[in-house]
Amino acid sequence: MTVADQGLVIDPMHQFQIVPLFGGDTLTWYTPTNQTLWLGVAVVVISALMIVGSSAKAVIPGRTQSISELLYTFIHNMVEEVTGHEGAKFFPYLMVLFTFIVTSNILGLIPGAFAPTSHIAVTAVLALAVFLTVTLVGFWNKGIGFLGMFWVSSAPLVLRPVLAAIEIISYFVRPLSHSIRLGGNIMAGHAVMKVFAGFAGVMGLASIVPIAAIATIYGLELLVAVVQAYVFTILTCVYLRDAVGQAHH
Repeated sequence: MTVADQGLVIDPMHQFQIVPLFGGDTLTWYTPTNQTLWLGVAVVVISALMIVGSSAKAVIPGRTQSISELLYTFIHNMVEEVTGHEGAKFFPYLMVLFTFIVTSNILGLIPGAFAPTSHIAVTAVLALAVFLTVTLVGFWNKGIGFLGMFWVSSAPLVLRPVLAAIEIISYFVRPLSHSIRLGGNIMAGHAVMKVFAGFAGVMGLASIVPIAAIATIYGLELLVAVVQAYVFTILTCVYLRDAVGQAHH
């Protein structure tokens, strides 16, 4: 968006551009990029938090240990409640999934940082990993009986083939909806903040309005960062329940 008379140029999508980390114009699958950097930073932060938090094992936990224990308890209880006892074996995977997403989301809110979870390339990989895990676990546990989740036996016989087709389509759409929900919400919040930041730079004393809006949106985005990680993880739990438990039809 350009307003020539004010010299205002706002490009909210520029912040999502992936560029080579060490300069140059060529991008290949092995090129280190700004996205690679912040994915690595997320892994380092999570590792440091968990290692430091679990190393002391104090009776009266410190701040870092308290955060680690809170995360552990929160995710473990969620997995137990949604997937049941059989699904608890997937707790380590879901713990890594939640902490990676929430850490990436929050790191992306640091001024000048890059939000890797705003890119479908990242969220799609996470969603496809969930999809393949659920499908393989389902067939491993139930064999061909896993396909029974698509057959709604409680419905009238004439409607069952139609409902089965709908269930199959919705099953294969899961990775798409799973990835777009996360990436779209993160991208939208960052883009809105960038637009208000552009106005704040040219409005003089009146810039207090867009600055206040940015502060409000930033607080909301902190909440969104956590909520979207929670939604992604709890949906994974729901999908795993179909693979390890009984389908509810």
